[in-house]
Formats: sequence, structure tokens, C-alpha cells
Amino acid sequence: MRTKETSTIYLPLSGVESEHCALTVDKGLAGVKGINKHKVELNNHRAVIVTDEDNETVIKAVDAIRGLGYDVDTVKQQYSLTGMSCASCAVSAESTLIATKGVVNASVNFANTSVQVEYIPGVIDVTGLRSALQAVGYDLIVGEEQDAQETLESIHRNQLQQLKTKTRWAVIFSIPLFIIGMFFMNMPYANYIMWALATPVVLVFGRQFFVNAWKQASHRQANMDTLVALSTGIAYIFSVFNTLFPQFWHSRGVHAHVYFESAAVVIAFILLGKLLEERAKASTSSAIKKLIGLQPKTVTLVLPHDETKEIPISEVITGNILLVKPGEKIPVDGEVVAGNSFVDESMISGEPVPVEKEKGRKVFAGTINQKGSFQFVAEKVGGNTLLAQIIRMVQEAQGSKAPVQKLVDRIAGIFVPVVIAIAVLAFITWQILGGDNALTQGLLALVTVLVIACPCALGLATPTAIMVGVGKGAEQGILIKDAESLELAHKVNAVVLDKTGTITEGKPSVTALQWFDNSMPEAAQVLYSLEHASEHPLATAVTSYLKEKGNNKLLPLSDIQSVTGGGIKAGYRNVTFSVGNSRLMKEQSITVTTAISTWASEQSAKAQTVVLFAGNGKVLAGIAIADQIKPTSKDAVQSLQELGIAVYMFTGDNQQTAAAVAAQAGIKEYRAEALPADKAAFVQQLQQQGKVVAMVGDGINDSHALAQADVSIAMGKGSDIAMDVAKMTLITNDLTRIPAALKLSRKTVATIRQNLFWAFIYNVIGIPLAAGVLYPVNGFLLDPMIAGAAMALSSVSVVSNSLRLKWSKL
Repeated sequence: MRTKETSTIYLPLSGVESEHCALTVDKGLAGVKGINKHKVELNNHRAVIVTDEDNETVIKAVDAIRGLGYDVDTVKQQYSLTGMSCASCAVSAESTLIATKGVVNASVNFANTSVQVEYIPGVIDVTGLRSALQAVGYDLIVGEEQDAQETLESIHRNQLQQLKTKTRWAVIFSIPLFIIGMFFMNMPYANYIMWALATPVVLVFGRQFFVNAWKQASHRQANMDTLVALSTGIAYIFSVFNTLFPQFWHSRGVHAHVYFESAAVVIAFILLGKLLEERAKASTSSAIKKLIGLQPKTVTLVLPHDETKEIPISEVITGNILLVKPGEKIPVDGEVVAGNSFVDESMISGEPVPVEKEKGRKVFAGTINQKGSFQFVAEKVGGNTLLAQIIRMVQEAQGSKAPVQKLVDRIAGIFVPVVIAIAVLAFITWQILGGDNALTQGLLALVTVLVIACPCALGLATPTAIMVGVGKGAEQGILIKDAESLELAHKVNAVVLDKTGTITEGKPSVTALQWFDNSMPEAAQVLYSLEHASEHPLATAVTSYLKEKGNNKLLPLSDIQSVTGGGIKAGYRNVTFSVGNSRLMKEQSITVTTAISTWASEQSAKAQTVVLFAGNGKVLAGIAIADQIKPTSKDAVQSLQELGIAVYMFTGDNQQTAAAVAAQAGIKEYRAEALPADKAAFVQQLQQQGKVVAMVGDGINDSHALAQADVSIAMGKGSDIAMDVAKMTLITNDLTRIPAALKLSRKTVATIRQNLFWAFIYNVIGIPLAAGVLYPVNGFLLDPMIAGAAMALSSVSVVSNSLRLKWSKL
């Protein structure tokens, strides 16, 4: 009798800072079944548990500690996983990891052959994870991120080449085998010739199925390889027996059939299907490859005395001065220190017009220098660049699981045992009711059921659609953090928009400059010089406007004074000029005529802030400044409303400004003068009304509401905190990406449903036919070769359907 192994597990604690906390955790551990001994070491910040149970007890202990409000320090890491051949492999690898002591959670994605593992450092490490997986026939790719990616690609290329070779030879051997088996069965030595042709196909080119099936069986698990090995192995051994001992059947009045051609052609079809599947899967991750391809492999390092040296990008460190020549991609994030140029930043901003870069301006990895050379200081390198963050978000989203996938995984986990049971049941039924050919027909039914029931398509249905959907979103400027958001977004029927920075540009700009006195030729330059000296945020809007109009000459002002709460004043050629509000005008005893007051009132009614420019005792000009709505905001709101989605606006601004912006954007319902907590409460209120709410914001003050919403969307130029909280980020500031994101969700969910249909329909129709339900009616029994072709077609149908998403319009 096997005795249970006792283990001592050390759980590193977080948040346990006092004896009271330690006592609370200790009491919590006392309630976890399976723990023999436990104690909390406050000084060591760890809990010690002794158990002779499996890893489920450790996971329960971690859950118990977290449930008490404390935490266990864990490592979350994504690795590439090799050796999987079907959805059952994903389930098998996942369950193997979760059963490994120290693993808190594991999620395997079959489509992109990756696994996200959360484990307790000190209890298990990556070597332990690899050993656990290697024991059941899989392996992890471990190393530096870039090296791991290259290693994985190299492995995939080699595997694909090996698969091509095996498939080619399997087909070459199977063609004459099929011809002999179908048309020349009675030729001399036919069975021996077919045996010779089938043997390399089954035992050499199909060897992987038997090896993998044995590894699975040794751990009491089964996957698609089990089905293939059982079906072709039984057909082959049965045929060998009948070839060597045909008299065994002849003496019983039964012809000794052989099924060498079935065994070989099934393996050839399955290899061909896997080859097509691997090619299709490779194209589903093209978005990641495109993003990775945006980063150059080498950079030009500027040394002292203006010497340069080309070095690998991996050797760049913060503070290095780098040179970027015309046409080159910018390698890391940084700030320009010398030179100037125009840079194509469309991959970040979506804006097609190149942006001018001069000293002091920021540059980002992956963007392309158009013309001119410049030097910049590296500020963010490696995984800290904006491009690396984008790649990481897309990878994590593609690796995450949609809720429907968890259901599919459960089905895949029990699918193989159920199919084996059905095959055995069919065989037994044939023995009871099959008459003279019971054994032969029973074996044929058993083999065919095992062949057609492969769950590959089932495993590919959801992840391939998610991968293509996330990749499509990335290409369209929509970064999606997890599959759950992508799946949920199609249910959204209410969208709450923040005003500033979301609907509007987020920065004030001049909407009108009205001159009331044109008697001074240099008035515009005086105004520019005055505002240039001001530190008020509105002054920047005025100077930018005048600069665009060519009035950017600085004049020598004297006696510059900033008037708190009023504006600024200064002297020029013995004349006093001032810029500010009406209070400043009054303090300066400057007359504001009825015409000027009327103009100012009209602008205020449109939620514009009015600034007056005065000189020599009279108002020279009036300036209207506002945070204008983005050009695409109105179209975006209209598109959402056409989709049947209610649109709301929330802002901390006053009622008048909110009303004006809402009217311009076409929004009927809005809330003004709202605090951050009000936004979250409003989202909650909508949820209580049964609505699925999407919140769109850009600021830290939106974070609470973003966290409350069912689907959270951050604007790419907003705060880092908002982007951290949100499950989706729009790289551009274009609001039309919101309806595009919702449409993408609808199309992705529709594709998942179609895929599940194609995955199940072959099995639903094929398994009963393979078992022989029609045989008593019309004598029809599905051929194993046709079953093999149908199984391959099933996976190809699913992956091809997912790829259609790439070309759909949003």
C-alpha cells in the first residue's frame, strides 16, 4: 500500500505585519482540511504548513489567507509550451501543473501553445515545473523573453519541417497501399506488400502518437494521441494477425480481412490535418510578429567625441545616447537631445501625419524616423518601452481564456474517456448483435469511432477566434487585456463617456479671436509677448493660436506683472497692455462697450471662456477659449446610438459647459459637476437597472468608475493608472474605435459560436455513423479513412473560420 508523502510548505506572506495579523492567519489555516500542522512566523513573514495531502490543500491554504485580506507572494509567469497535439493535451498539461505542489494556478492556451503559471517561489521553481511537464510528454521554453521567443520559433520551425517530411512520406507510402487495398486485394502477396508499405507509416511516421499515448497512459491520462494510437494500433495488429494466421478465420468460415490501408491512410490524413492546422495557427499570431518586428535588432550608440558604434539592442541601457538616421526605426523610448526630424508615430497615435521632433521631445520605440538625423537619450529600455508594454498586453490577452473556453476545457477533459467508452460499447454491441462478421465489424466500428472523435477542433474553436480578435484589435488601435472583456463587450448596452480628454481634446484651444480695434499694427505681437510671459494654462492656447497665424515675434516688454485671479499686464513703448478677465478690465478702468459685452455673452453661452486684451485704456480684442470636442466624437456617439446603445456623459465641469459639449456631441443624457465617486455610483446605478455598462475615461479620476464598469476602456493618451485599471485601451484618441471595439466583440463571439458548431457537428454526426447505427437500416458503415479525413477537415474548418475575422470590417 502506497504511503502518503508528508511535505512542509513555506508560504511567503504579504500584509501580515503584527501578532494580531499572524494570529488571524493561523486561525484561518486551522480551518483548512488536509493541513496536519501549521504556524505563522511573523519575523520570517511566512506561514509553515505540513500536509500529506495533494496540492489542492496548498491551494486551499492560499485561498484561505487571501480570503482573510492578506496575501501570499507568488510569481506569475507566461511560458511557451511544446509537445501539445490537441485540446486534451492542454487539459492534461494544465491539470499536471495544478497538481504540482507549489502551483497556485495554471492556464494553458492550446492555440498559442503557452501557459500562464502562478506558483509559490521557494516551494517550486521553473525547473520543477519543467520536470512535472516533461514526465507527461510536454516541455517549457525558459529563458530571457527575447531568447525564449526565438527559441520557440526555432523549435516550431523544426517541428513544422519534421511534420512536413513525415506527412510527405506517409502520403507517398499510403497512395499505393490505398490502391492495392481498394482494387487489387486479390493480387499475389497483396497482404504482405500492404504490410510492408503500412509498417513505416504506422511505426515510423506515426510513432509520435504511440509514444505520447504511452506517456499519457503512464499518468492515467488520455488525449487525442490515445485515440489515434488505439485506433491505428488495433487495425494494424489485427491485420498482421490475419496476414500471418488467415486459417484462424478460414476455419470459422470467415474471410481474414486486413486493414493496413485504413491504419496508414488514417495516420497520413491526421498528419496532413495537423500540418494544415499548424500553418493556420501560425498566421493567427501574425499581429504579435508584426509588433515584435517594429523593434530593430541593432542600434547606433554615440560615444564621446561623437564617435559611433553599432551594438545589439539588448545592450542598450538607460542614459545611453543613441543616433537615429533617416528611415530607421527608433529602438527604445527616450528624449531628443540633438538634431530634429519628423517621425511616423501612426502605430501609437493613429495619426498619419509625421510628428516633428526637436530637442526636448519624447520619442517611442517602434516609431519610424522619416527624414533628418537626431540623437536621443534612452529613458526606457527592454520591457519598459511603450512598444514592449503593447506587445505584453496583446500576448497576455491572447493567452487569457474567455469564460466559454473554461466550459470547453471541461468538455475536452472528459471527451476522450467518453469516446473510448462509446467505442468499446460499439464493439461489444457488434459482438452481441453482429452475426457472422461480428468481430470484424466490431473492430471496424471501434477504430472508426476513435478516429473521428478527435477533439482538436473543439480545443481550437475559442482560442483561435480570441487570438485573431485580439490581433485584429491591436491592428486597429484597440488593445484588449483579456479574453473575458472581448467576449463580454458584445453585450454592452450602455456607454458612459468622460468629457475632458475623452469626448473633448483635453486641452484648451482658441475658438475665436475678435479684433475690436485695428489701430495698432503690432497689437498681435504684443498679445503674443504678454501671453508668452504668462504661466496661466489658457495663455498656452493663445500663444499656440498666434504662432499658427505667424504672430510669434517676441517684443521687449517692461514692468511685467501677474495679477492673481485676473490676468497679466506689462508696458510696451510707454503704453500699458493687459490680458485677462472682465475683473481685470474693471480694475484697470478700461471701458467695455456694449458690443464687446454682447460678443462676450454670446461666447459664454457656448461654454467658451472669454479673455479680453486691452491697451491704451480700451479693449483691443476678445479671445474665446474652449476645450473643443474631438472631430470624431459626434460620429462615434452616433455610431453607438445606431447600435442601440444608450450613451451618457459624465463630467466634473459646470452645468453650462456640460450642456454645450453634450449638445455638440449629440448626447442627450449627461451629469455635470460630478465627483469621481459619483461616476462609479452612476455606473453601478445603471448596472442595477440591468444594463451592461462600458465606461470610457482617460484620467485618474475615472479609475474608480472604470473598475466598477463591466467593460472598461481607457484612452491611450490618458493616465497610466487609467490604462492599468481598464481592460481595453484605445491607442489613438479616436472615439470611433469604441463602436469598432464593440463590433469586434460581436464578430468574435459570433465566430466562437460558429467554430463550436463546426467542432461539434462532425462528432455529433460522425460518432453514431462510425458506431454503425445505420448498418441495420441500409448496411452503411463509415470507413476509417473517411473518418480520418473528416477529423482533419474539422480542425481546418474551425481555424479557417477564425481567420475570416482578420479581413472583416469594423
